[in-house]
Amino acid sequence: MIKLERQMTISNKLGLHARAATKLAVLAADFDANITLIQGEKSASAASVLGLLMLESGIGKMITVTAKGPDAEVALNAVCDLIDAKFDECC
Repeated sequence: MIKLERQMTISNKLGLHARAATKLAVLAADFDANITLIQGEKSASAASVLGLLMLESGIGKMITVTAKGPDAEVALNAVCDLIDAKFDECC
């Protein structure tokens, strides 16, 4: 099974807060892939809002996004696009 990963920087003002984590979890549920975010020693499933909040990812933090499964490539691109778009927040 294919496993892909990409390094990303959290660039939205509030970091990976509740609204952003919820948006990411809803997006992750659309794919047949296990998507994980890793920051330092911590990791969380992209489908778990609580897990994502426990990463405490603030602006400027570097994370690794991994995706494994049939939709890995599409899922990884979608998640990274959302992070690049600052979770669709204005600032």
